[in-house]
Amino acid sequence: MAGIGKTSRLWAINIISFLLFCVLSFTGLVNWLLLPRGPASGGGFLISLRHFFRDVHEWTSLGFIIALAIHLYLHWGYIKSNLKRSGLLN
Repeated sequence: MAGIGKTSRLWAINIISFLLFCVLSFTGLVNWLLLPRGPASGGGFLISLRHFFRDVHEWTSLGFIIALAIHLYLHWGYIKSNLKRSGLLN
């Protein structure tokens, strides 16, 4: 990404963060509201699907955390200047 301008990098990380957030929301809601839980559910395909969605949710959350860290890094100058302006940073 060395040859890409800052604006392009910000757009890319914002799009990546949004897509990861959408996947997190979808997998979390499907697991929470639609798929059976617990041993009384009888196993089978839906339990396997629940475990798959849980794994996707966990790995996507790691990617989202990394994307947010990159987002903060790219905006650090803006964050620092606003903290100084508000008196929270010397």
